[in-house]
Amino acid sequence: MARIVLADDGIEFDGDSPHRGPLGGVESSIVNLVTELAERGHEVTVRNMCAEAKVINGVDWAPLASGLPDAADLYIANRGDKLIRLMPEAKRTVFWIHNPAQYLLKWRYLFKLWQVKPAIIFIGDYHATTYPAWAPGGERIVIPYGIADEFCNFSPLDDVPPRRAIFTSNPLRSLNWLLEVWQREIYPHVPGAELHLFSGAATYGSAGAAKAQEMETILDKARSLADQGVVLRGPVPKSELIQEFRKSRVMLYKGDLNETFCLAVGEAQAVGVPAVVQKLGSVVERVVDEKTGAITDTDQEFSSSAINLLNDDDLWRDQHKAAIEMQGAWGWSQAAQAFEELIPE
Repeated sequence: MARIVLADDGIEFDGDSPHRGPLGGVESSIVNLVTELAERGHEVTVRNMCAEAKVINGVDWAPLASGLPDAADLYIANRGDKLIRLMPEAKRTVFWIHNPAQYLLKWRYLFKLWQVKPAIIFIGDYHATTYPAWAPGGERIVIPYGIADEFCNFSPLDDVPPRRAIFTSNPLRSLNWLLEVWQREIYPHVPGAELHLFSGAATYGSAGAAKAQEMETILDKARSLADQGVVLRGPVPKSELIQEFRKSRVMLYKGDLNETFCLAVGEAQAVGVPAVVQKLGSVVERVVDEKTGAITDTDQEFSSSAINLLNDDDLWRDQHKAAIEMQGAWGWSQAAQAFEELIPE
């Protein structure tokens, strides 16, 4: 058994947050990782911006202000530069990042990364390319997010869902573009189709509140397209989202250069929802082209692929089954094992 400490200074959340409401991908990933590590027999401590100290699923959660333990076998500093040097007595320090790494190219990061030289944990191959080769730090390691167990192990559906597309990402990540493509190129060729949007500021806590008005402008546009099949649903807990995936025929998401993993597409694929994306950022790592969806080069190709999946029942069945078979193999058990390999002997 190892002593593992993770520190985060982002938004308020704890191990119970996924059951209380929508939660962002980074926060969900932290909860899933530490819970899995505790289940594997490790002594796991999290110090973050949670409201109170409590033990949840074997993990010791407490506010960061209460301080960190004196020592650990593995210390995971999560994204913030102020966390990198907080456990000098840890046997090993790693720095887990989630956004494109250009934000590390500031003196306050570079100096600490040069001084401590922690291994930097990236969440995908595309993500790793966003940090220049000359920049300081220790070993560079890719450990993809796991897909949570609750999204895996589904059987293929017997009945084809209605002609319903789904979008579950940040409204600022190409939703405005998607609404235009839907209105102009997709809906006219699939009469009666619906585009359900599970999207909004609530998923992102205080960070989402800062951009709520910008998001709301895009969501207002979605509301205006109700007569063209656009249905604004808002963020929902994961358990409810899974049921919505099972009622959907295709995930539509352009992608974004700031998208370093895209749990939204990964989760949909594991449940069996074919996805149509473009060659932007990491989404190409989440879809197997022409097997579990389509990776497209142009808006026209994107629209055509979406129309095909909404109209062609046989195509949908083939890609639905392939997504279930191919896309849920890497879970948090595998990701936790990869983190275990970082623990010094």
